Amino acid sequence: MLSTPVRKFIRDKGWEQLRPIQEAAISRILYTDDSYILASRTASGKTEAAFLPVLSKLNFSETGVQVLYISPLIALINDQFVRIEELCKYLDITVTKWHGEANKTQKNRLIENPNGIVLITPESLEAMFVNKSFYVKRIFSSLKYVIVDEIHSFLGTDRGTQLKSILYRIQRVNSKPFSVIGLSATIGDYDEARKFTGSERKTVILLDRSVKKTNVLFRYFKNSGEELPVELLKDLYMETRDSKTLIFPNTRGRAEEIAVKLNKISGIMKGHSNYFSHHSSIDREVREYVEHFAKNNYRKNFCISCTSTMELGIDIGTIDKVVQIDATHSISSLIQRIGRSGRKDGECANLCLYATNIWDLLQSLACWLLYSGGYIEPLEMYGKPYDILAHQILSTVKEHSGIKQSDLMSQLNDNYAFTHINPEETEEILHHLITNDFLEKIRYEIIIGLEGEKVVNNHNFYSVFKTDTAFKIVNDGSVIGEVPFSFQIVEGENILLAARIWKIKYVDQQAKKIDVIPAQDGKKPVFFGTGTPVYPKIREKMLEILSDSVDYDFLDRAGYDEIKLLRKDFSVFKIKNPQTDRLLRKKDRHLQFFSFSGTRINRTLKLLFDISGIESILNDHNSSFDISGISREKFLSKWSGLHRHIPSMDMHITNLLKKNPALLDFSKYGAYLPETLQIKLLRNKYFDVEQTETFLKTTEILIRR
Repeated sequence: MLSTPVRKFIRDKGWEQLRPIQEAAISRILYTDDSYILASRTASGKTEAAFLPVLSKLNFSETGVQVLYISPLIALINDQFVRIEELCKYLDITVTKWHGEANKTQKNRLIENPNGIVLITPESLEAMFVNKSFYVKRIFSSLKYVIVDEIHSFLGTDRGTQLKSILYRIQRVNSKPFSVIGLSATIGDYDEARKFTGSERKTVILLDRSVKKTNVLFRYFKNSGEELPVELLKDLYMETRDSKTLIFPNTRGRAEEIAVKLNKISGIMKGHSNYFSHHSSIDREVREYVEHFAKNNYRKNFCISCTSTMELGIDIGTIDKVVQIDATHSISSLIQRIGRSGRKDGECANLCLYATNIWDLLQSLACWLLYSGGYIEPLEMYGKPYDILAHQILSTVKEHSGIKQSDLMSQLNDNYAFTHINPEETEEILHHLITNDFLEKIRYEIIIGLEGEKVVNNHNFYSVFKTDTAFKIVNDGSVIGEVPFSFQIVEGENILLAARIWKIKYVDQQAKKIDVIPAQDGKKPVFFGTGTPVYPKIREKMLEILSDSVDYDFLDRAGYDEIKLLRKDFSVFKIKNPQTDRLLRKKDRHLQFFSFSGTRINRTLKLLFDISGIESILNDHNSSFDISGISREKFLSKWSGLHRHIPSMDMHITNLLKKNPALLDFSKYGAYLPETLQIKLLRNKYFDVEQTETFLKTTEILIRR
């Protein structure tokens, strides 16, 4: 079925057969104009499954870009560029990278002669609409296919809403509808994936259900201090010293601590010195060196301590083992990380999970058991992304250098990214932007206002996610990376970055630059972040484990003993239904209520407690509330009346926002909205009022006397 040049490529690569997802995709993509979601495990050949039929099908002698490949990461674009360019040489097709770090000459060549394939991020597409709107139609008017890699990373996110809006805007300048192909190993909601393409009814899911066997081992080292226990680090060194390993802690600071300390241990033990860290604060060139080392040193073992930057599909060759330090926040993240190991056919994946406290052990166990049962958490969709709509209004007005209000409203109301936002709400946002001088109305036309110019002309405008103010770390003129500013950033202090220890010599506040020299010891840097919300099903599974008596043979003795102790502690509750039973006990002089629910529901419960006069401290880590100054009977009485506050939640959220404007900081463009819509945004995106109401109706509180 494939074209002659593509068949030659396959022969030259020495492939004996195609993968299942490739066979399924080729036979369908070649003969239909449908959109597709290709879902199969990591390293199953999804990229080729999309490109082999598309390259065979299209006539690349036509003017204009024929294929647009969209990736969540610049690093992934750089990685895929090599693979795609190798294939395209057989067909004499031009492949162009377009992002902030890409070659300007190649970009200019594409503008002069649009053709072939373009690899790009959503932010660079946004920048193209804002800064090169004159060329957008010329470049994309003949577009036939949009391939979205790692599509799961966009689903249910602000960035995903932005991308959907941009795809709609590209479709408007296109001569005829293009098809979308989404690639993913971890989709929990296929209906939402279909909607992402803009043509739900014409989108087909191709699903390869085959799974790779995973060898798993849990290890538990109780930790009461801020730094990891020495015993854990020694065990981790022994576990990884003779393999190619990725270690996933949950913070950048922890990643640096592990890389530095394992390197020290290896030096003492006369082991290899190939210990690296890899995360977004490290300079691009340093990260690329780590990726190159991992991919090209077949005979050398190495260990990369990393964050989610290594979670997606950057090709770093063979990985023998994946280590997770403390619990992942989601099952989809765990799946991506497991998928980095055992990528060759016939190989097993190898996973080792270290936990440093009982609740991380319990959550790790819950995530593993849900994953083993084939469960992936569904998306927590928010149907009315007012903040992203405000951003896209500004972008669209800038794109057109002024636009009739009627034409702008028509475009916004037709944009499938904002289907659930009604025209009256769109008008409200538009009026607010005009009133506050972000936009200006001249008779029938809308243009960018004085305040709006400051926003759209800033390079930060292209992204819809917030980033910390960062200081560049420089040693002897070379940039090592950057860190968010914190109280630790003072002269004479030590910080960890790029798997090395540095002493701060000078802090230039104006230039946001820190000069450092190598140091002999160090403290891990403090990184700020809100963390990722945990889905309710994970917490529910944790309670189910506590109410069960199953022994798990993959737990080590310390972990087994800890779970046994916790089960004994909770055994007095006589849990019968983990879906509805929740726990209340006396602890010292206060009460402790275990909701075993998701992060957003816990936030909403905390607000309801505050409204009801219940003094509480939320610990989302173990999904519990410490409640003081109230008897058990009084708490139960107030609990039974919590639902009565639901109808007035908007008023309470309004008051809360007035006291604490930083509550809206989770949204980059939430401050651009009228107050009424800010409240709705908080109600449904930061809190979860509807699900909390259901929780209150179904919950049975068990009492430990």
